[in-house]
Amino acid sequence: MATSAKASGVREPQNETRFKRTEEAAVEELLTVPDGWKEPGFTREDNPRGLLEESSFATLFPKYREAYLKEVWPLVEKALGESQIKATLDLIEGSVTVSTTRKTFDPYAIVRGRDLIKLLARSVPFEQAVRILQDDVACDIIKVGSSVRNRERFVKRRQRLIGPKGSTLKALELLTNCYVLVQGNTVAALGPFSGIKEVRKVVMDTMKNIHPIYNIKALMIKQELSRDSELKNQSWERFLPRFRQKNVSKRREPQKKSKKKPYTPFPPQPPESKVDKELASGEFFLQETEKKRRKLQEVKEKQAEQLTKRQEERKKAFIPPKEKVVVQKTLPTEEKLDIEALKAKVKKAKTKKLGAPPTQAPPTIVTKKKKKKR
Repeated sequence: MATSAKASGVREPQNETRFKRTEEAAVEELLTVPDGWKEPGFTREDNPRGLLEESSFATLFPKYREAYLKEVWPLVEKALGESQIKATLDLIEGSVTVSTTRKTFDPYAIVRGRDLIKLLARSVPFEQAVRILQDDVACDIIKVGSSVRNRERFVKRRQRLIGPKGSTLKALELLTNCYVLVQGNTVAALGPFSGIKEVRKVVMDTMKNIHPIYNIKALMIKQELSRDSELKNQSWERFLPRFRQKNVSKRREPQKKSKKKPYTPFPPQPPESKVDKELASGEFFLQETEKKRRKLQEVKEKQAEQLTKRQEERKKAFIPPKEKVVVQKTLPTEEKLDIEALKAKVKKAKTKKLGAPPTQAPPTIVTKKKKKKR
């Protein structure tokens, strides 16, 4: 009996864990969406009686958008007319209004109409904005104007999101299958739900000074991993790159650091007044004549000090400068000359002419005239 009870006690928790595992697997199967599955559209048969009350939305548009809206307005009315929604354009007030009618059967159609007029007011072209009326397309208007305080930094980061010649924005659009438009203080995104989520993350990270190329690289890796059937249901953290944020500009430390004094609960002692100082020195009890005599004596002492200082400064001009000590250089001892050798050289020089060998001089012919003159 004891053995059977033990055995039953061991088997019960095993059965519980198995039941939990099967239940979790069933929940996962329910939550997973099969590939190629599409939700059926909302038709007139689903809501034959229509809506009970009328609802409407209105939005303002800028002045420069007026000409484009007037041109495209017939197409907007036609697109909203398929969902039985009425649209009005007020050029005096500068507003667009959409409202439901008695024939409207889809309750969510008015929300799509609201998103359509918002996108048109945000400078999104009509060809892209009409896609919002589809079931599998959503939109998101991301406000980035208040994310950065400094205006110059905001402009630089917004330009970084666009990239050189719009290359960064184009790469983001291809990876997320979304249409992205950067206009003023907002970023309008239009596409599938998963893509819009990624676009918002990239935009907000860029405004937090994280370069969009890092997120784009991660999206490219995710796209490649999603194609592999084996890695589809596994965690992708080991494949994704990890970028460390480096702060290049560090805060400079001050040269003079103020040291905090130790905390004391008692307040500091007040400074001594003039009367307290006189009481301490005993001057308070002196007569006025004695006080005046002491003050005059102090003044005379100060004057004597100043006079001695001035005299010392005047005497400095008469103090002779220190002479430099002249060091006599010792001449090198002359070598003894050989006089006889020098005499021999001089004799040789006399016998020889400079620059030519010695030659005999020609005999001189003396004429009669020269003799007479002599």
